[in-house]
Amino acid sequence: MKAVAQRVKKTTLCVDGELISEIPFGLTVFLGVKTGDTEKDGAYIAKKIAGLRVFEDENGKMNLSVKDVGGEVLLVSQFTLYGDTSHGNRPSFTAAARPEVAEPLYEYVVKELSAYGVVVKKGVFGADMKIEQYNDGPVTILLES
Repeated sequence: MKAVAQRVKKTTLCVDGELISEIPFGLTVFLGVKTGDTEKDGAYIAKKIAGLRVFEDENGKMNLSVKDVGGEVLLVSQFTLYGDTSHGNRPSFTAAARPEVAEPLYEYVVKELSAYGVVVKKGVFGADMKIEQYNDGPVTILLES
């Protein structure tokens, strides 16, 4: 499982012109599920996201988590994180888990993050989403189980 976590001031997610999710600040997290991933991978990634200390404390040091600062997480499923371009320029997505496997694991990560007390907003699994975000820093962290 891979996650790309970006510290943001604001993110909105729309599908077919309709606003689906919005967070005022926190983390936008793009989550990729690969073949062979399990709930153990989801639990690991959720714990890492919840505890990720990328927000500044009173001394200007990145020392606080999204929960510490009262932020939210927008979790977006993104199979393209497993795009392989080692054999040309058109990505192959054979390492990405099939939707019937990936979607329940995506939902599991949502549940696990929520159990840590993190406010989680979601994208629409498998949809063509339009995402606008105002990156903060920028701070981008790659996580992998």
